[in-house]
Amino acid sequence: MNTILGLVIIAIGSLGQSSSYVPINKVKNWSWECFWLVQGVFAWIFFPMIGAHMAIPSGNSLSEIIMTGDAAYKSVGYGILWGIGGLTFGLSMRYLGIALGQSLALGTCSAFGTLIPALLRGENLFTGNGLILLIGVSIAIAGIAVIGYAGALKSRNMTEEEKKKAIKDFALKKGILIALMAGIMSACFNLGLEAGAPIKARILELGTNSLLVLNPVILLVTIGGFITNACYCLFQNYRNKTFKDYISISGSNWINNLLFCALAGLLWYSQFFGLGVGQSFFETGSVMMAFSWSILMSLNVLFSNLWGIILKEWKGAANKTIIVLVAGLAILIFSIIFPQL
Repeated sequence: MNTILGLVIIAIGSLGQSSSYVPINKVKNWSWECFWLVQGVFAWIFFPMIGAHMAIPSGNSLSEIIMTGDAAYKSVGYGILWGIGGLTFGLSMRYLGIALGQSLALGTCSAFGTLIPALLRGENLFTGNGLILLIGVSIAIAGIAVIGYAGALKSRNMTEEEKKKAIKDFALKKGILIALMAGIMSACFNLGLEAGAPIKARILELGTNSLLVLNPVILLVTIGGFITNACYCLFQNYRNKTFKDYISISGSNWINNLLFCALAGLLWYSQFFGLGVGQSFFETGSVMMAFSWSILMSLNVLFSNLWGIILKEWKGAANKTIIVLVAGLAILIFSIIFPQL
């Protein structure tokens, strides 16, 4: 029962993340770099800071607790690398759309983010729980690959005009390369969470609620990611002369953009808030705990493709393409329950 509850909580957070790109359509008269930076302030600084403070016992300082040895520096360092993935992740949405872009990026992220920490722990991936983990990840990647194939079929049967209508800046080859890059670098987020284990242990010693123990580590990783993304966005502001976008729009539009950026940031952060709470219901050292990152990525792909259907990104696709898409989603669902079997 506890495991099922943990999965439900992670799924709710994943639904939030997969919905976080929808508010983009409501942002008006801002360049991509302006939107990305402002929503990043909420997603990677503001809401993670609130979540981190929620985990700190009364009478203790957040800054003192997170500076446990060199764990904080490692988590921030991995966050900087993850920031590259987060940056290119946004670009993959721009060139491939929500469905295909998230599928490719998150599939790669799922594999690297799950298996690398297991290898660093000395896990043998060919026996016992390690083998179950490897098979589960392989099933998830297979499902994501099938979804990616459905996206390729859709692209093959669309004219250039139809592609541009569905996704304004559609570019298949460029988008695939960027999505794969995003997935590899995004896996560093989970490495950052693993590096923050001493901080989690320290917080538990102080008697905090174990449901929220991951939040301070999440903050450290997202700070690193914000550094990378802020540097890139400010450079793009300078190169494209878009600094004026922040202040040139009317007051009502500015409030509109700020609110939708805040909503996007909150929805994005919900995936990791949910991951931390959901993990607290898994047994420490269990397969489910090790597989939780892959579960989150698989759910993100599942929900992002549902959003792709709602937003009509699959409109006009042939019956064969839809069948392949549904098959990929079914494989993903199976990968989530496989460790329990």
